[in-house]
Amino acid sequence: MRPLGNCLIPAALMLLAGGASQAQPGKDAPVMRVPIVFSGGHETEPKDRGRPVVLVAAALGVPSTVFREAFTHVHPAPAGTEPNPQDVRDNKRALLDALGRYGVTNDRLDTVSNYYRYVRRRNALWPTTPAVGYALVKNGAITGYVVTSGGSGYSSPPMVTVAGFPGATGKAQVAFSPVFEKNGAVSAIVSVPAQEGDKPAKTP
Repeated sequence: MRPLGNCLIPAALMLLAGGASQAQPGKDAPVMRVPIVFSGGHETEPKDRGRPVVLVAAALGVPSTVFREAFTHVHPAPAGTEPNPQDVRDNKRALLDALGRYGVTNDRLDTVSNYYRYVRRRNALWPTTPAVGYALVKNGAITGYVVTSGGSGYSSPPMVTVAGFPGATGKAQVAFSPVFEKNGAVSAIVSVPAQEGDKPAKTP
């Protein structure tokens, strides 16, 4: 039997080694999009007694601290009772005296107040629109997040969860605006460096 020529030896060795490829395993793996579930995000400060002050203040174009100070001069009617007409006028005057210097008009105050008015005892909520987004998953791990619609009405950052990734560490950020449809919207999701929790849960 004639020995293999030197020019054929490297090819034979490659075949015996399984045809090694220059591409790294997983390098060209497809990126999957897994829907994000947003939950909560409607908490308020205890001192605000259920009022979505951050949303109201943003819609009026003033800092939350300014609106809170203005509201200290207001005397709301007890829950479940009709407000006295004179008290309503006095409360309106107190708010306009404090907020008027920031350019807040009577019409704008009425519009914003009516938009975010809700009845707590009926487990109601002010107008909200859910955010929509997805997680980018490659090689079984979350590599980033994409927000396709920020929604509106979030008074606090909602919780971010991804099916199959119980330890996903993405954190939502909320932006505020004078425009109702953009006020309290999820503006981005901060992607924390991948950890063990960012890998899919094992099936039994």
